[in-house]
Order: sequence, then structure tokens, then C-alpha cells
Amino acid sequence: MPELWVSHLGRVPYGDVLELQRALARDRIAGVIPEDVLLLVEHPAVVTLGRSSKAAHLTAPAALLAARGVEVYEVERGGDVTFHGPGQLVGYPIIDLKRHRQDLHWYLRQLEGALIDALSTVGIPATRRPSLTGVWTTTGRKIASIGVHARDWVTWHGFALNVTTDLSFFDLIVPCGIAGVEMTSVARELGREPPDITPAVVDALAAQFGLVVTNHEIGLGSRT
Repeated sequence: MPELWVSHLGRVPYGDVLELQRALARDRIAGVIPEDVLLLVEHPAVVTLGRSSKAAHLTAPAALLAARGVEVYEVERGGDVTFHGPGQLVGYPIIDLKRHRQDLHWYLRQLEGALIDALSTVGIPATRRPSLTGVWTTTGRKIASIGVHARDWVTWHGFALNVTTDLSFFDLIVPCGIAGVEMTSVARELGREPPDITPAVVDALAAQFGLVVTNHEIGLGSRT
């Protein structure tokens, strides 16, 4: 069976992982990397602006962002503005959709399905919302954001699942450009310190794409 190479990078600045994603995607397109890849990472505080971002959705002034140690990046992914930070599980799947299904809407639904399945393992019922990308709890709060990019049907960027995230950071933005959205986390929904949900996310994502998980150490300075 085809494999999913999983690399746990730890806490790494956003810009470093962005360049790694781009390099790995180029190699996946070229066939240098023979299997799909999943990078798992936690970032220091950063706001990213996708292709659909509106200036009004970054509500905090530059001085406040600097005071809270929040970097800002404009990136090529779809979607609006979002936040990444400590306590968040961020996943960057670098997947060749030519081996699966050449349909980005299908791909987004697969990512949502994986997160919904993983959340169910810790007792959090979650769901999709029509016409919106991401994952919500059945109580109406948003728990995971998704924004992707693809070239030659190879994906990068990905998902961010709030696990123990300081949710006050979302007050600096209009998350995903959705007015009135209430963000939540695994810890908030459970009302306690959550278990490690990472293995469940990995297994659920591999299952969505029919892949076998193998661990690969991918360093920030390397391409494979």
C-alpha cells in the first residue's frame, strides 16, 4: 500500500516550515519524494493571511501584535486570516492528489473528516458546516481551521486543531473572515487537560486516503 510519511517537527517558527513545505512539494511534484508526507508542528504565535484575506479582518494594530509577539505572514493558501500558536496541532499534508482524486473540494472534505473522526476518539462530537471550510463542535464553536494550496495537484498548507491554545489570540482577528465565530479548543470542550490527540489525527488522516503510516525524520534543512 502507498505510505504516509509522518514527521514530527516540534515547535518551529512558521517561516521555516513554510519554506520546508514548498521544497517538499517541489520534490513531490518532481517525483523525488515517492510517497505522501504529513508534517506535524506547533508554531510560536503567528497570524497568516490567505489569498481571500481582507485588511479589516486583521483587527489588531501592528503595535499590539508586536507586544504579544505575533508575527504576520501573507501566504498562498486559500482562505482568510487565521492564527497559529502554542497548544495547537498544525498539520501540513503534502499529498499528490493524482494518486487519489483530482478534486480540491473532495480533499478539503477528507481533511475535515479526519479531524471529525479524531475528535470523536476523545469524546468531542464535531461536524462540518455547509459552504464553510473547517470543523465545528456540535455546540456551534469552531475547533479547527483548514486552508490549502495545490500545484500540479500536489498540496501544501493544511489544518490547525486547537488543543490547549490560548483562545484570546483569536480576538486579534476575525477568524477565517467569519463574523461572530466563536473559537474553541479540545481542552475547553473537555473541561480538563486533554489527552494526546496526535496519534488519532494521524491515523484518521491516513485512513481517509488509504495510506499506511510510517515515521520519517525530515529536518528543516533537508529536502527528504
